[in-house]
Amino acid sequence: MQTRLADFIRGTPEGEEAEAILRKCVHCGFCTATCPTYQVLGDDLDSPRGRIYLMKRALEGAPVTERTRLHLDRCLTCRACETTCPSGVRYGRLVDIGRGVVESKTRRPPLERARRAALAFGLPRTKVFAVALALGRLVRPLLPRAMKSKVPPAARPAGTWPAPRHARRMLALAGCVQPALAPSINAAAARVLDRMGISLVEVAGAGCCGGVRFHLNYQDDGRDDMRALIDAWWPAVEKGEVEAIVVTASGCGVTVKDYQHLLAHDPAYAQKAKRISSLCRDLSEVVTDEMVRAGAGRGKVAFQSPCTLQHGQQIRGRVEALLARAGYELTPVNDAHLCCGSAGTYSLTQPAISTQLRERKLSALQAGAPALIATANIGCLAHLQGATATPVRHWIELLDVQ
Repeated sequence: MQTRLADFIRGTPEGEEAEAILRKCVHCGFCTATCPTYQVLGDDLDSPRGRIYLMKRALEGAPVTERTRLHLDRCLTCRACETTCPSGVRYGRLVDIGRGVVESKTRRPPLERARRAALAFGLPRTKVFAVALALGRLVRPLLPRAMKSKVPPAARPAGTWPAPRHARRMLALAGCVQPALAPSINAAAARVLDRMGISLVEVAGAGCCGGVRFHLNYQDDGRDDMRALIDAWWPAVEKGEVEAIVVTASGCGVTVKDYQHLLAHDPAYAQKAKRISSLCRDLSEVVTDEMVRAGAGRGKVAFQSPCTLQHGQQIRGRVEALLARAGYELTPVNDAHLCCGSAGTYSLTQPAISTQLRERKLSALQAGAPALIATANIGCLAHLQGATATPVRHWIELLDVQ
C-alpha cells in the first residue's frame, strides 16, 4: 500500500513504524472473515481493512472526524486479524498509533470524556476499584438488570498462599482489578507452583500493567503505569532473584510482553522494558505437565481462549492440554477464535456490540452442556459470568485440586 505521511508524523519513530506496517497491507480482505465487529455490523469501515484505510488517511493528513474515531473505538483490538493476515500486518501496533493521532485531532463530548476519565482514574488503582466494587455489591440488589450484570457477587476466598521457601522464585503480577474480583486466581497459581518447588511472590506496589489507560487513549498515562510497574519489579530482577515474571491474566501478559516496543524510545527505560518483556510468561508457559495431577472423570469443561492469549500471545492448545491431563472433558466450542466482547473496558464503552458478542460466545461455549467454563483472563471471566449461571473459573483453579 503506497503511503505518503503528513509532515506532523513523517520521520518520527511512530511514523516510520506505521508506514512499514501500512506497506505490508495488500487489502486482500482475509481479515474481514475473522473480525467480530465486521460480522456484527457488516460495515467495511468496522473491519481491519477499513480501519487501516481510515488510519492511512489520517496519517497522510486528511481531515479526521468523529466518525473516524467511532470506527476506531469500535475495534476490540482482539488481533484475530493478525492471526489471519497472510502478509504479517501488525494491526495492533498500527491501531495504537492511529488512535493516538485521531484522539489528538478530535474532541469527545463532555459526558463521554467524563466517563472515560472516570474509568482511567478508577480501574488502574486497586484500592479505589476495591472500594467502588464493595459499594456496588451493597446496592447490587437494587440495580437494574443491565447494571447488575456489571457488578459480580462476592469473590471466592483466596485460600492459603504458600510462604516463599524454594530456591526457585518467580514474580506474580497482582494487577489492578483482579485482587478485588478474584483473589483466588493468583493464590491457586502459587499453590500449584509451590507443589513443584517454585515460590510465587507478589511485590508491593506492582499494580496495573498500564493496559487500561493506554487503551483508553491515555497513552502517556498508560506508559507511566508501565514505568511504575518496572520500578516495582526492578530490584528483584536486577539482583537476579527471580527467573520469570508470571502473569495469570492474559490481557495483562500481552501488555507486559509488549513493553519492549511501547517503551523502546524511552532512553531511561528501554533496556529495562526489554528485560521485563523477556522475563514475562503467561502462566500456561510455566505450568508443565508434571505439575498437573493426572485424573479422570472430573466433568465437562468448555475453554474460552481469550484473544490476548491465542492472538496476542499466539498461545493455542496449551491450556486445553493441561485441563485434559487433569481429567476434564473438553467440550467443542464453535468459532473459538472470536472475541467474547470483554476487551478490557470495551464492555463499558461499547456495551451494545459487547453484549451481542457475549451472547454469541456463551451460545458456543454452552452448546456442549459443560459443568464449568474456564478462561485465562479476568476481564473475560467477569464479562461472561455476568450473563450465565454456569460457573466461570480461571483454568488454574481447576488444576488446584487436592
